[in-house]
Amino acid sequence: QVQLVESGGGLVQAGGSLRLSCEASGSGFRISTMGWYRQAPGKQRELVAWIASVGTTNYGDFVKGRFTISRDNAKNTVYLQMNSLKPEDTALYYCHAAATLSGTVGVSFYWGQGTQVTVSS
Repeated sequence: QVQLVESGGGLVQAGGSLRLSCEASGSGFRISTMGWYRQAPGKQRELVAWIASVGTTNYGDFVKGRFTISRDNAKNTVYLQMNSLKPEDTALYYCHAAATLSGTVGVSFYWGQGTQVTVSS
């Protein structure tokens, strides 16, 4: 089993920055892709960014160069540096991971509990 614990959310003024972190813990697993999704009240959950174990990245269209995703494979941790934040970035940000458990061949998907990001105007 894999547990994901996020940190780094909070309240920031428009134009400010935040750095989110998410650490995967447990035993007997190998993570392939890690990423971040977000969900604002009344809206669907949407992709913010993901990063593969080899470093390939993908971002949601709304990011437009403002956010950077990175990971430390040795620590099973993914980071999201968010700059030039806007009020419309206000949402609950969820960490996501795809992992293969030891002794299995399939991929399982895991979610964190979410960390709130609020951007004031």
